[in-house]
Amino acid sequence: MSKWANFIRPLMPILSAIYGLLLIYVTAMPMADGSGTIGAEAATWMLTLAAIVLTYFLVKRVEPRVFPGASRFSLKFPALTVAAGLLLMAPLWMVVEGGTVYGLTSLMQDIQLEPITYSTDELREDLLSGIHAVLLAPVLEELCYRQLAISPFRRRGSQVVVCVVMALLFGSLHVRNFPGAFLSAMVYGLVFIWSRNIWYAILLHAGHNLTATLLAVYCASGLGELQMSKTPVIILPDTKVIIASALTTLIGLYLILNHKALNKSK
Repeated sequence: MSKWANFIRPLMPILSAIYGLLLIYVTAMPMADGSGTIGAEAATWMLTLAAIVLTYFLVKRVEPRVFPGASRFSLKFPALTVAAGLLLMAPLWMVVEGGTVYGLTSLMQDIQLEPITYSTDELREDLLSGIHAVLLAPVLEELCYRQLAISPFRRRGSQVVVCVVMALLFGSLHVRNFPGAFLSAMVYGLVFIWSRNIWYAILLHAGHNLTATLLAVYCASGLGELQMSKTPVIILPDTKVIIASALTTLIGLYLILNHKALNKSK
């Protein structure tokens, strides 16, 4: 078994990426016609749930048998205070990601920003897809592109190298949003390596997607204005969102740093 593990371990990033790509393709098939109907969304949700169950079985039962070191990474859901803290910190990460991509890209090309506007139908479609993007997609993507790929490697340096490789592959899936997807994947991977718990990465990923969904409502309701570039995809929020993101991050940090004391007090 050890010889087999040593042979297949270097291939795990590519195998995990191919596996994840196939699952994403299959789960997206109901939406391929662009109808965006509730029925098509529901079919995508069901297929994604099935893919999550299959992948969870692989990382829980199969992978640790091939790579015993993979069991050092936990699949246990963190304390609710930690989970809430990670979700609250995600908005600021989205702001930082957008600002970083904008700053780096503007050094190489002119970026055309324009206000984001939503029609009623567009908002409805965004909210429907947002359910999938918040509750399901982060779980599947983090299990495939972080857990499956990184956990077989024992050394921290090897894990970081795989994190970079998977970030490049993950970013390439998002085409026009490559810079932002790459940066986010790097953060999720490093958080996974540091915490040794995939749920930390999942919650940050879900919080990022939740922030994007809430910003659509924020913009459509006339509460504020967002600026967007289409190539690459960059969303720049207004000052109110930036301040709110900083405040939620402070609350999130407090919850994470004091979660033991807060849990004991209950």
